[in-house]
Amino acid sequence: MTTPTPASPLASRYRWRILAMLFAGTTINYMDRSVLGVLAPTLQYKVFHWTDQDYAKISNFFNVAYAIGMLSMGAIIDKFGTKIGYTLAIAIWSIAGMSMAAIRPAFGVMGFCLSRFGLGLGESGNFPAAIKTVAEWFPKQQRALATGIFNSGSNIGAILAPLVIPLVVWPDGTHWQWAFLTTGVFSAIWVVVWLKIYHRPEQHPKVSPEELAYINSDSKSEDAGKKLPWSSVLPLRETWAFALAKMTDAVWWFYLFWAGKYFYDRYGLNIKGIAVPLITMYFVADIGSIWGGWMSSHFIKKGWTVNRARKTTMLMCALCIMPVMFSTHLPTRFVVDAGFFSRLQTATFTAQSAQGGNSRPTQEKVPAEVQTALHALDGKSYESAKEFMAAVGAVITPAEASREDSALIKSARSDNYYWLAVILISIALGGHQAWSANLFTMVSDVFPRKATASVVGIGGMMGAVANIIATFSLGQVLTTSGPSGYFFAFLIAGSAYLVLLGVCHLLMPKMTPLDENLQHVKE
Repeated sequence: MTTPTPASPLASRYRWRILAMLFAGTTINYMDRSVLGVLAPTLQYKVFHWTDQDYAKISNFFNVAYAIGMLSMGAIIDKFGTKIGYTLAIAIWSIAGMSMAAIRPAFGVMGFCLSRFGLGLGESGNFPAAIKTVAEWFPKQQRALATGIFNSGSNIGAILAPLVIPLVVWPDGTHWQWAFLTTGVFSAIWVVVWLKIYHRPEQHPKVSPEELAYINSDSKSEDAGKKLPWSSVLPLRETWAFALAKMTDAVWWFYLFWAGKYFYDRYGLNIKGIAVPLITMYFVADIGSIWGGWMSSHFIKKGWTVNRARKTTMLMCALCIMPVMFSTHLPTRFVVDAGFFSRLQTATFTAQSAQGGNSRPTQEKVPAEVQTALHALDGKSYESAKEFMAAVGAVITPAEASREDSALIKSARSDNYYWLAVILISIALGGHQAWSANLFTMVSDVFPRKATASVVGIGGMMGAVANIIATFSLGQVLTTSGPSGYFFAFLIAGSAYLVLLGVCHLLMPKMTPLDENLQHVKE
């Protein structure tokens, strides 16, 4: 492999502006994608009253569309290019995301299923387009870092969602529609800027000859614009090495769509209580995304082969992720004792108050008659907030229990050990994003540019199929076993990476690059 010559200090650096657009697009993508995950407990228990199977069904409509879109959108982007393909993708997902604000309880499940299907179809175009753009604008030496930077936008989007949503949505679900309308303006601005500034580097007036030479310093670009059908890459072992490793997407989506429910069902964290844990988790994930790209690039600069650098970094990620298996072993309980009733006397919850014809949030105390009724549970303890609230709902009305759940749960929770779960999941998310930065970059390391979007699409489809199976199974398990069913999800989430890295290495032990005819380049 030819070592790229560093760009002249006088050369343009327009590729970093393009990367900033990829970062912004990915941020918007994940804000839209994360809204339902943050709102899930509120919508399920306070607005639409879904079952766990209903929520799994809604999630799987997104997953099915994402799997379909990963095949079709990748091919479309390879055919029409990233400028048109990316624009089409963000337009579809933005319209679908905003349509959820119009859904009413009478057709809540099916309405969300259809809207999430449109969201998944549009959002499936983000990563094929972004990876193809990185391959067009960056030499191999910088691609992992560039991928890590734009991929960190997924974490920023996932951070912004729990940061913004509690500002506009009340704990009882009032104004939940606003959460689905927050990104429409950002999407429109992004499309206008993207259409104005994006051209391929060899056609861009602001790219200097020095920068163009640096971009193309370690690869041939004359055939980069030609379309390579995904059927041409499907039989290759290298495609399946990437696609099977990409099944770890199911783990990422488990955190994205189910973490809010997990922290509510297990620890009783509502829409306001979950904000800081989720922000912490995705902030660490953001660090991991950039670290993963930097680490393998650092190894390459030290003289390591691309194969050794990528896989060593991914092994480090897999080992960091494994401890997340212990997240469900924390001894938090919900106890109804003298301490519970003492704390309950001063506990408050957010309620609606009509003032001047407008509903405004107010802080109220738990009524005395409710406190008296709860003495029927005196001396009992429960292993999860969901089990505790089910018992509470049996001695007071379910509506009263739902309205006052934050005060009741906080008074009964024995400790704040949920922060240990937050730490374990944060490390796992950081490891996943570092893993993904290198996994995505493997495609451009091995395949010619004209095949990258199709290969990424096939891998994304495999990840979505794995997630469809996992989501359906988790919905069934939680329905029959309650919150204890999360044990199996975390067991798989902690062990999958090491297993799939081994499979990837067996299928592609040397990561030998393929030429424009998909033949191995002779060393």
